Amino acid sequence: MQVTKYAHSCLRIEHDGGVLVVDPGVFSDPAALDGADAVLITHEHPDHVNAEAITRQLDRRPFRVHGPASVAGALGDAAEALDPVTPGQSFTAAGVPVRAYGGRHAVIHPDIPVIDNIGYLINDAVYHPGDSLVVPEDTPVDTLFAPVHAPWCKFSEVLDFIRAVAPRRAYALHDALLNDNGVAVYDRQYAALSKTDYQRLEPGSRFVV
Repeated sequence: MQVTKYAHSCLRIEHDGGVLVVDPGVFSDPAALDGADAVLITHEHPDHVNAEAITRQLDRRPFRVHGPASVAGALGDAAEALDPVTPGQSFTAAGVPVRAYGGRHAVIHPDIPVIDNIGYLINDAVYHPGDSLVVPEDTPVDTLFAPVHAPWCKFSEVLDFIRAVAPRRAYALHDALLNDNGVAVYDRQYAALSKTDYQRLEPGSRFVV
């Protein structure tokens, strides 16, 4: 299974001829969707779902979009392709087994309503939690993508999340709002304290699981 990390929160996964894309948002390159057989959306925020890019790709070739039912509003006309996902559900997308976790976005502020969020364990190996710090406690995780920077999180919480998941390796996710100074600080601290092989991948980087 080949994984390509795109900007911010987007992953492209290629496995046995299928192409699965996770969270193609407005901060990531729309080319991540080229040839997609299925798309996973964690939640409705635009940095995780670019409705315009998804609609353009659907016009080229049909595919299914998997995500919380609330994503329909963000998808607009592309909502016809949505297969709603609920926590605890197992399904196949682009020929790849997927398990759904969580259910709710992390709290940003008490004055901001909490929305739905699904984390995805892909092929029992790669975990993408979206905007949450939900630990998939029933299974080991080989590769964790950890959301390292967001209005809703702080360093200590993310560090404890990485330690609780205890993956073989962890990569930075959700980092588009960081400048070079912030990236350097976060990379140094997470690498020193996460108790795993932690790295930040540049957009376009690929690896095999």
